[in-house]
Amino acid sequence: MGLELYLDLLSQPCRAVYIFAKKNNIPFTFKPVEVLKGEEGERFGKVNILRRVPALKDGAFTLAESMAILIYLSQKYKTPDHWYPSDIQRRARVDEYLSWQHVAIRANGVKLFWLKVVFPLFMDQLAPEEKLQEAFEDLAVSLKQLEEKFLQDKPFIAGNRISLADLVAITELMQVGDGTWGRHSPYLNSLAMSKLPEHREQSTPWVQTRRVLSHILLPVVLFIYYSFCFYTAPSCHR
Repeated sequence: MGLELYLDLLSQPCRAVYIFAKKNNIPFTFKPVEVLKGEEGERFGKVNILRRVPALKDGAFTLAESMAILIYLSQKYKTPDHWYPSDIQRRARVDEYLSWQHVAIRANGVKLFWLKVVFPLFMDQLAPEEKLQEAFEDLAVSLKQLEEKFLQDKPFIAGNRISLADLVAITELMQVGDGTWGRHSPYLNSLAMSKLPEHREQSTPWVQTRRVLSHILLPVVLFIYYSFCFYTAPSCHR
């Protein structure tokens, strides 16, 4: 049995795994799991006892957590070195960011996303302005740390070429905000100029989801624009 990836493409970590596998021509079977529909139930629990996406099944071997999955794929399929460098110091820089981002960029980004998108969607009212402002300020601190600590004067986190760290970063960053800051970010422009092909497919889950979650239309468009390929994706939305 071949490689299976259990993903919900509304999830930033799932998108990072999906994009990485597609970009590197890794053969896999896409197993859609729609968390909002409660599909992470007992059957999925046999693949990942934690019942969280993403999850990987490679024969009898199963693996959870997006960072572990990305590293596993990079090692097993011997993807180009820039993704997860063999040089110990550049690899350590990637690991450093991957260890940091979930308590900074991801934590603050998720909080803002829930306040801006999920709260109004389910509560039929806007989130309190003071809560939104607090979330924006927390994310701003993380973005400043990203620029000053991890990027400094480099085009990418680990040096001159894109790595797993950048892929994880962009999937988080494009989930939040109104998109206007992204057009003026040197970092995002560097990502746009990296050699990731531009693709756009009307049957992707993201395009279909735009019609429902209009709050995030612009980030979705920018996400596609910044070169992260969703080509040949089977639809996971009915």
